[in-house]
Amino acid sequence: MNQSYASWRDVPAAAWRWPSFSPAEIACRGTGRLVVDEDALDRLQKLRSRLGKPLIVRSAYRSPEHNRRVGGAKASRHMLGDAFDVSMANHDPHAFEKAARACGFTGFGSYPASGFMHIDCGRPRRWGTPFPLRETRFEPEHEPVENLSTSRTAAGTGAAAAGGAAIVVDAATELQKAEGHLSAGTVFGLLVGGLIVLGALWALYARWDDAGRPLPWGRT
Repeated sequence: MNQSYASWRDVPAAAWRWPSFSPAEIACRGTGRLVVDEDALDRLQKLRSRLGKPLIVRSAYRSPEHNRRVGGAKASRHMLGDAFDVSMANHDPHAFEKAARACGFTGFGSYPASGFMHIDCGRPRRWGTPFPLRETRFEPEHEPVENLSTSRTAAGTGAAAAGGAAIVVDAATELQKAEGHLSAGTVFGLLVGGLIVLGALWALYARWDDAGRPLPWGRT
């Protein structure tokens, strides 16, 4: 069923049931007139839903005078309201054509130099220069990178370093207060050495635990 309007602004809101498009997008670019072909618009909406991304309609309905002005074919289906020129800027042309055929479009024209594809509901036919195949570039595979923000190795080692500094200072101070204390250099040396050993043991445990390996003495 076709419905004509002198201007796209005359289309009642309740009569427009194609949510991905507006009357202004489908109207004649030269005159503002609009012919609504419900079957063609149903197919266009179905195609939009199937592809899951916007269809940039460069030309839809054309009044006869505007069609002549832009050099359209004398029997262009744009004048019937069931033809659409869709930009390929955000689509792979080959996937687009396959989807359009599945949605009921039967006429296809390719215009790679201008970056769009014509689709319509006329007799089955195909014309124009095919779009070149587009390469699909994949990122090279990489070994998984450990997330240091969740690594027990990083967390444990960092905690040992931060806490160790405070412990060294406090312990050395207390030892020096005691009678018969060791020299400051000796105290610091012993404490730092002990902390290094503890830190290394903690790092080994955490690394083993990060890898998900069972502990030699069992795991609770």
